[in-house]
Amino acid sequence: MPPQAVVVDDSAFQRTVVSETIDDHVEIVGTAENGREAIKVFAETKPDLLTMDIMMPKLNGIEALSAIKERSPETTVVMVTSVSQKEKMREAAKAGADGYVTKPFEAEELTAELDEAVGGSITG
Repeated sequence: MPPQAVVVDDSAFQRTVVSETIDDHVEIVGTAENGREAIKVFAETKPDLLTMDIMMPKLNGIEALSAIKERSPETTVVMVTSVSQKEKMREAAKAGADGYVTKPFEAEELTAELDEAVGGSITG
């Protein structure tokens, strides 16, 4: 059974791109467009992993990451964010992010980062 995942990004286009990139390797059980919604969807679905944008309205990805890791430290969270947010990536790492890729990304880059973050159980 593949890991269950939630895709979080305030851009519908990016949620689709990430979802289509990883859906051969995981079961996507939800999506969210901001940090507050991410926490709600996480609580409802209890996924194995999340991909999380950083810059989002209502609650940013770092705040959502912290809240999710506080409730479930074992949940894997990989940040998917813009190159210009290197300082934010440091904050995300301190908050417990398990990995990150920068947008735009290659499909292999994202799947490899997820695979590494969960200990090699996604791609094979």
